Amino acid sequence: MPGDTPVNAQITDSVTQANVSILGDAPAIAMANAYQVFAQVVGASMQNAISNQQGANSVDLAITTQGTNVLYAMSTAADAKATSEILGGNPVAEALSSLQAATSAF
Repeated sequence: MPGDTPVNAQITDSVTQANVSILGDAPAIAMANAYQVFAQVVGASMQNAISNQQGANSVDLAITTQGTNVLYAMSTAADAKATSEILGGNPVAEALSSLQAATSAF
């Protein structure tokens, strides 16, 4: 420091120490701010995920309800025809139906 200054030496030392302290604390404060922002972003993304899951659950419930209504509204003849068409070429299903017919005869 220059020897002849109009300011008291204690004042210049105090300002110098304050500046060094600020420069020393800056990296820690910057990292703390970065961690805080990261925590807020993670929290917001979790809230968005939960909101999306709730929306998907509402859509799934509507689809399930509509499918159940379609099944209950279907006529018995159409149901039997669709079942026989689905299980027609399946050897396991044919064997089970023949066993069922054999057991119901008794």
